[in-house]
Formats: sequence, C-alpha cells, structure tokens
Amino acid sequence: MHAVVTYAQLAATILRRTAPIPVRLVAIDGPGGAGKSTFAARLATALGDAPVVHTDDFASHDEPIQWWPLLEDGVLRPLAAGRPARFRPYNWHSRRRTGWVEVPPAPVVLIEGVSSARAAARGRLTYSVWLQTSRVERLRRGLERDGPELAGFWADWMAEEDAFYAADPTVDVVDLVVDGHPRLPHDPEREFVVIRS
Repeated sequence: MHAVVTYAQLAATILRRTAPIPVRLVAIDGPGGAGKSTFAARLATALGDAPVVHTDDFASHDEPIQWWPLLEDGVLRPLAAGRPARFRPYNWHSRRRTGWVEVPPAPVVLIEGVSSARAAARGRLTYSVWLQTSRVERLRRGLERDGPELAGFWADWMAEEDAFYAADPTVDVVDLVVDGHPRLPHDPEREFVVIRS
C-alpha cells in the first residue's frame, strides 16, 4: 500500500488518541539519513508548532546508541510527570555538552531520531512513525550533509544501527511506516507517502 496522506490528517489522528501519560509523545524513528528531521518539522507545524526533541542532542561520537539514560532522565520522566524536560545537548563540532534546552509539557511533544521508538519508550508513546529509506540513499544524504571525509564514521554508525534494530525491530511495531524517498507524486510540504499503517 502506498497512499498520500497530509500532515494535517496525521496531526488530527494523533490528537484524537488518548495519551498514556500527561503529554502525547510521538516518536519519529528510522536510521540515519532516512528523513526523520524533515518529517518531524513538518508534522510539528501541522500540530501548531509542537516541540521537537532530537535524539542527536543525546547521542555522541562515542555513544551513537547507548545514550538512552540521558533522554530518560532529562525528557521522558519529567514529561510523564507533567513537568518541563531539561537537558544539555551534545555539540557535534566541539564534541561536548553545552548549554541547556527546556521543553514544556505541551499537548504533543515529538521525539525525533534513531531509536526514539525503542522498546524502552513504547509504553509511554501515543504514536510512532518509521521513515523507510534505502541504505544507498541514506548514505548519499549523510555524506552530502557531513562531507565525504566522514564516510568511515557513517559506516561505523550504520553498523551500530543495524545491530540495534536487529535486536529491537522497531519497524515491525510502529503505527505508521512512511516512504522516506517517495516516487509517488505529492506536495512534500503538506503531504507524505505511507507504506504501511
């Protein structure tokens, strides 16, 4: 099934759902370069500028996957209690955590990034999305963004992702699988292409 759906329609679906915690948490998951950040930004707009938390603010060069306790303590637990989230984001250039980010317990908060819909989060999620994009296209996007000199870093990063998703096959349990590199005609600012719902 490939169908065109609007971000406004998805926003309405999310808002109709009852949240298991005071905040509707929506995970936008998928491997690096799949198109998660763009999708999350467009969905956030459709949700009235919902806050977006990026897992890239928690991951680091040394911890591409095993950073979860930082998100748990800084974001998930406070929002589950109806309190603001507060965390120190990782700066990928200086390679250290700097400053503070605060996220209010809004009606909807998007958690965007690799492994955001992992098993440890699922009981608190209102909705989850997976961006499905070919490995070749993801690598092309990554190297276009980061530069060809980071090809080795991307190879290591993708191997870490592969191992994680082999142990936690998130794509099999999300609410929606979206085509991250669609050929079907659509307006990308307003619409996206669904592979499976």
